[in-house]
Amino acid sequence: MQQIIKGNRVIDDDWSLVGADTALDALPNSGNLIVPLALWKEHASALKARDGGLGVWLDAEEIIEDIIEHLADFQVVALNFTAFTDGRHYSSARLLRERYGYKGEIRAIGDVLRDQLFLMRRCGFDAFAVRADRDPHDALLGLDDFSVTYQAAVDDPLPLFRRRG
Repeated sequence: MQQIIKGNRVIDDDWSLVGADTALDALPNSGNLIVPLALWKEHASALKARDGGLGVWLDAEEIIEDIIEHLADFQVVALNFTAFTDGRHYSSARLLRERYGYKGEIRAIGDVLRDQLFLMRRCGFDAFAVRADRDPHDALLGLDDFSVTYQAAVDDPLPLFRRRG
């Protein structure tokens, strides 16, 4: 079973990430699934009728505005980093939290490395599926790489000068 970082600890992941080329009839009738946006768009009513949790994942070129009116249907929104150097989903996470008020889990998937976790959390991510060749216990330490932040962000909306005495 894959492990993820959530709640500042490493846990077993009880969600299954559905591949982009998976057909609807190949999915189990129950269990927690995170489906690609294309599958959701094509089979939303059938996916909502399943027994189990439902999440959606978006690639970097897919925009969150495509799911905004359906956010209540998802317990998880997973944002796929196809490359370590592609930061578009940092903005997506921040928009989900600040503009659209999403309270569910925002999970980073794909090419996710320790060096990214601290800033991802600042933008609104609260779960991280680190790359398969990396140790999630080591990556967990990345959440504490910095002890002080100056700017306001999703995880602390007050800048440092407002937090002082």
